[in-house]
Amino acid sequence: MTDQLSEIEAVPGSLHAMILQQLDDDQAQEIVSIPLEGKSSVADHMVIASGRSTRQVAAMAQKLAEELKKSGEPSPRIEGLPAADWVLIDAGDVVVHLFRPEVRSFYNLERMWGFGDEGEKKSAVGNA
Repeated sequence: MTDQLSEIEAVPGSLHAMILQQLDDDQAQEIVSIPLEGKSSVADHMVIASGRSTRQVAAMAQKLAEELKKSGEPSPRIEGLPAADWVLIDAGDVVVHLFRPEVRSFYNLERMWGFGDEGEKKSAVGNA
């Protein structure tokens, strides 16, 4: 994985690691992983990433869904693909949010989950 993902710890071979690697391969920007264990029963990890355009966001979402199916995971639920401003991919233990940069800054999910400033984000990611 590139330097962008060097701070995110994921168990090798896990669904979380596979998703992070796929997003990195697809040149997603500003990948953040927020650990949800003990905070939410929805998933164990929330991954947030940005694409440069609606086309890239849609392509990343479709490629990630294909890779999940190839790896034997159940088909993920995908919401928001037609507009591709914000695409939500529910992969079971990992929920992925893919945004265009403007939409990501507007909703600011990192802050909602308590990871609003850069220092907190780095420490939270390192403990994933």
